[in-house]
Amino acid sequence: MTMTTLTTPHRQLVVDTSTGIPLIVWFGRPLSAAGDTLATILERPIPNASLDQEAPATIFPTEADGWPGLPGLLGRRDDGSAWSPRFVHVETEADAHSLRTMAVDDRAGLQVTTTLRLGTDGVVTVQAAVENVGSTDWVLERMAMTVPVSPEITELQVPEGRWVHEFHEVRLPWRVGAIEVANRRGRTSHDKPPMVFAGQASFTNETGRVWGAHLGWSGNAAVRAEVLTDGRRVLQLGEILLGGELRLGAGDVYESPTLYLAWSDEGMNGVSRSFHRHLRSRDSHPSPEAPRPIHLNTWEAVYFDHDLDTLRALADRAAQVGVERFVLDDGWFHGRRNDRAGLGDWWVDDSVWPDGLQPLIDHVLGHGMEFGIWVEPEMVNADSDLYREHPEWVLGVDGYEPITGRNQLLLDLSRPEVFDRILGHLDALLGGHEISYVKWDMNRDLTQPGSGAQAAAHAQTVAVYALIDELRLRHPGVEIESCSSGGARSDYGILGRTDRIWTSDSNDALERQRIQRGFLRFFPPEVMGAHIGPPKSHTSGRRHSLGFRASTAFFGHLGIEWNLLDASEEDLKAITSVLDLHKEHRTLLHTGTVWHVDCADPGLHVFGVVAQDRTEALFSVAQLEVARHATPERVRFPGLDADRSYAVSLIRLADTALGLAGRQPSWTVTGVESVGGDVLRSLGLQLPALDPESAVLLHLRATAT
Repeated sequence: MTMTTLTTPHRQLVVDTSTGIPLIVWFGRPLSAAGDTLATILERPIPNASLDQEAPATIFPTEADGWPGLPGLLGRRDDGSAWSPRFVHVETEADAHSLRTMAVDDRAGLQVTTTLRLGTDGVVTVQAAVENVGSTDWVLERMAMTVPVSPEITELQVPEGRWVHEFHEVRLPWRVGAIEVANRRGRTSHDKPPMVFAGQASFTNETGRVWGAHLGWSGNAAVRAEVLTDGRRVLQLGEILLGGELRLGAGDVYESPTLYLAWSDEGMNGVSRSFHRHLRSRDSHPSPEAPRPIHLNTWEAVYFDHDLDTLRALADRAAQVGVERFVLDDGWFHGRRNDRAGLGDWWVDDSVWPDGLQPLIDHVLGHGMEFGIWVEPEMVNADSDLYREHPEWVLGVDGYEPITGRNQLLLDLSRPEVFDRILGHLDALLGGHEISYVKWDMNRDLTQPGSGAQAAAHAQTVAVYALIDELRLRHPGVEIESCSSGGARSDYGILGRTDRIWTSDSNDALERQRIQRGFLRFFPPEVMGAHIGPPKSHTSGRRHSLGFRASTAFFGHLGIEWNLLDASEEDLKAITSVLDLHKEHRTLLHTGTVWHVDCADPGLHVFGVVAQDRTEALFSVAQLEVARHATPERVRFPGLDADRSYAVSLIRLADTALGLAGRQPSWTVTGVESVGGDVLRSLGLQLPALDPESAVLLHLRATAT
């Protein structure tokens, strides 16, 4: 073994570079042993009836080394050669926090460069590139990065779901064989995003050794967890490639999506803290110095029925309650009176807007609000000027009738002429109007994503990235939201070039509680689009109190998706109060540390945000279903400073009422003047009885010592 060690105050990454492709030996808390000592204590016996040399679990284990699992790198030349490469190490560059290695197979004509970085945030990023250094084409079929984990890791937790039901958490036993969660929808997907927690049996929010892994890619991808017969356990994450879509000519390079890894011995909360710190450290992340503007989105207020007087009146109501950004959703552009026409024709429909958008924009800006707009640039309707002019510009395979989704076809953005046409429309839209925010939607899966004769799912994702990047370069002050029928494009790849993710098309507060819990595992609250919907949910038909709807949306990037022209004066006053309170607390909510609390009652959801200096915290206590026991449980508050004392007060938003009880705890009225952080962390606080589908907030503030 040849060890390279990267160390921060709280994490250490040890990598063996003697194996050709590097091998992760250790990721966790810093160790005292290194080098030869580690090589000695980790030497494995060779069992009978096995190969004389154990295949290493490198980042790209190969069939040529005898790897019995699925190889990390697969491909071939057209004559069938170079299908089983074996790499030797040729170069290493390292500093305190990064390691770059190069390995080659001269016979196969391939070179692999791997870069690992350990940040002070506790996240390891892994990125690799394979270069064809041969003289003929080499077709890449699979490149998935492999991470060995320790033997006690026996459970997996993955997000799954569907439209309006994203990020629901599923726990899987991981005992033998392989488990694969594969997404072939062409976008990150509602049901199988490339994210996983792997931990000790029964790991929780607060306990257990846990790995978190995420592939920052917005297209096809798979998460694979495999247990070998020799007991080794590995996670593999990588892009799924369609047949022949990545043909590398001589000198061509494929660069993998970035793999993000975090580890904690303090449960999932520890992993999430690292991921949140990592995202917040990016230069492109929304600045805490600029509070996230509260939205009003017009979709569930007016749908396609765009009328200037109505929208002006809605803007008046929005300003009245304290909204800071007014977003005009679908229906403003040429021919767009329903969802069957218009996509692709990105200019203002003068039959609805005879004077253009400027009268509405001026009205919105006159209230001191920002103006935002909805687009779906990757799509085209058959009933559009663009499609009538260029039906050949859609993704598909010659000879096959393309399958529509939501009456839409996909534009082939990998074609320069298509890319330039759409970029020109968007550039003109933003250049000609005072627009500070774009809701960028993408509302269907990719089917037969071909460009010419070649599969092009990978090229389409790369082109979408390039389109957003170029638009941001031209209009650097404009914020962009990633929306994809809600949360079907939620990943670090798209978030690297956007400012917000629309978490779900569901504004049903009960559904949102579960969706947002899963989302916050990997993303911080300030990028989580969360809106107060109308009394009756558009997607589920359920009715919830304003208090429950407001409490649920309160912690994210807050907005309203409700026709306020139908709201009562009482509701308008309550909404104003909610928005005022959110503005008071949003710096805390959008810069603090998220803590999910372990509860005995599966219907009780408690989580909160604790300030970085631990002087203040805000927790949500939501009873999602009938309580398991007649008397509610005590709840602890992790993350507080054990050496401080805190005042505790109960916040009931809007019309929130406590549940039916002969007597509620007196502190729900009087508050708690001062109690030790150690008490709140260890013993906890007795909760009041709450009705199902209701929530209260608890505000904790450090008292003078």
